[in-house]
Amino acid sequence: MAENDLLTRLNGLVSRFEEVATLITDPAVIADMKRFVKLNKEYHELEKINKARLEYIQTLDGLKEARAVLETEQDTEMKEIAREELEICSTRIPELEEKIKLLLIPADPQDDKNAIVEIRGGTGGDEAALFAGDLYRMYVKYCESKGWKIEQTSNTEGTSGGFKEVIFVVTGDNVYGTLKYESGVHRVQRIPQTETQGRVHTSAATVAVFPEADEFDVEIKESDIRTDIFCASGHGGQSVNTTYSAVRLVHIPTGITVQCQDEKSQLKNKAKALIELRSRIYNMEHQKYLDEIAGKRKTMVSSGDRSAKIRTYNYPQGRVTDHRINYTIYNLSSFMDGNIQEVIDKLIIAENAERLKEAKL
Repeated sequence: MAENDLLTRLNGLVSRFEEVATLITDPAVIADMKRFVKLNKEYHELEKINKARLEYIQTLDGLKEARAVLETEQDTEMKEIAREELEICSTRIPELEEKIKLLLIPADPQDDKNAIVEIRGGTGGDEAALFAGDLYRMYVKYCESKGWKIEQTSNTEGTSGGFKEVIFVVTGDNVYGTLKYESGVHRVQRIPQTETQGRVHTSAATVAVFPEADEFDVEIKESDIRTDIFCASGHGGQSVNTTYSAVRLVHIPTGITVQCQDEKSQLKNKAKALIELRSRIYNMEHQKYLDEIAGKRKTMVSSGDRSAKIRTYNYPQGRVTDHRINYTIYNLSSFMDGNIQEVIDKLIIAENAERLKEAKL
């Protein structure tokens, strides 16, 4: 995209930015919470674009001024300052153009939401459950390093440890936009604890990440929900198997079922279960979007496609390979300790390149 075309497009968004800035202070808009939340989100997106636009204009002006000084100025010291300014601006302009192009492409509207993560042991029996447990610990450590909060809502433990299934909510800044790259099949190659011959086995676990819906995204009628109350099971102290605190919600129109037994309070469990139910209903619609982009971008795997192998963890060789971008690192132990940001960054870079290609900017 030519410089003038980019500026024309940016300048065209200024009036909308000013309009939205006025609207979010209107008492009538504030009273309509759903509209206010939507406009507030648009304001923050346009604010980022406008900030980049002002920096871009300032840098272009700096480039012109530096060239003018070099053409007309006789003073050696002034010319040297102008050369430095010219070099800085010449380097910064392409960087800003790349940043602005990405800002102009509509991002996944769910990126800034919290996320619900579901890990299930796949093929491999007990070893798959153990690996699911390893993945859970990996994500817990990663989320802690980001300052995100994790709340487990339900789990089914494996007979030898780990989890047959574990579901948890991650709360923080841009959680879904970061963790969405983890959806798919994670394959492990290692010698299981039960293997007496020392042979390497291959097992797998599936990870599904979907955005947490808020009350403005989905409206659920109370009459459409069936509520079952039962005793919690597993670890949890005195309340387990004695108090009817665990809650199962069934959404009758869709058949979606969720349950929560993490809290001792039945009301708290129901509130958590309702959030997950709302998110799963919302995700049915979001799934159409995921299916569409999954066919275009190799970095993204539709969360509905549980058969898509995205990553292999090879313990004998101490390596991790992400198959979407054909990227391998040889620091498996560090990776399993939650240091996964490097791979996520590579996936974000690859996806941004694909988004720019799609938009033909």
